[in-house]
Amino acid sequence: MLPRAPRGARERALLTVQRLAEIYPSVTELDHGNPYQLTIATILSAQTTDKMVNSITPELFARYPTAADLAAADPSDVERIIKPTGFFRAKTHSIISCARAIVDRFGGEVPNRMEDLVTLPGIGRKTANVILGVGFDVPGFAVDTHVTRVTDRLRLVATREPEKIEALVTRMVPPAEWTALSLRLILLGRRVCVARPRPHCDRCVLNDFCPSSWVKPAEPRA
Repeated sequence: MLPRAPRGARERALLTVQRLAEIYPSVTELDHGNPYQLTIATILSAQTTDKMVNSITPELFARYPTAADLAAADPSDVERIIKPTGFFRAKTHSIISCARAIVDRFGGEVPNRMEDLVTLPGIGRKTANVILGVGFDVPGFAVDTHVTRVTDRLRLVATREPEKIEALVTRMVPPAEWTALSLRLILLGRRVCVARPRPHCDRCVLNDFCPSSWVKPAEPRA
């Protein structure tokens, strides 16, 4: 007899945690050594790949090792360094403004509270959750377009509003899994459960219980 497919959203969520941990043991691919570097790298990662960000951050952080250094940077020099990431003028403005706010309002140290992080230029709730979870081990569930798409296809939620998705999913899984799950869902959304032309269900580790999958594995998973 074949094993029963998970029936409820919570059951699917918990199995998703388990499966994605097996294929994505590292929850973030952004190279960083401290919360400051993570914050800047996360801002730079918008509309580009983590690999691209990692290719330019060694020079950036060597020249500007602290928030105070970046706050006083020449924008033209920062633009030169980060240009390969795209939208480099807007990103330069964001990271320098963020660094200045960290220096002026938080003594040069990245704050570790959601209510403070979201006041920083370039930091929304999604980015704040990444910083909290990865930089400070404070559980947070980051929701971006990938998480929105994958949680919808898995039928974990019936909404596309980020804060509602966050609230619903965090009720299903333990707090210790929030950060890792959200970042692994992002990786899955980038590489497998893509928006167009259609998801690669044939190579997805969730395809045996995903309600949206168009293919099932030949053999049931243990």
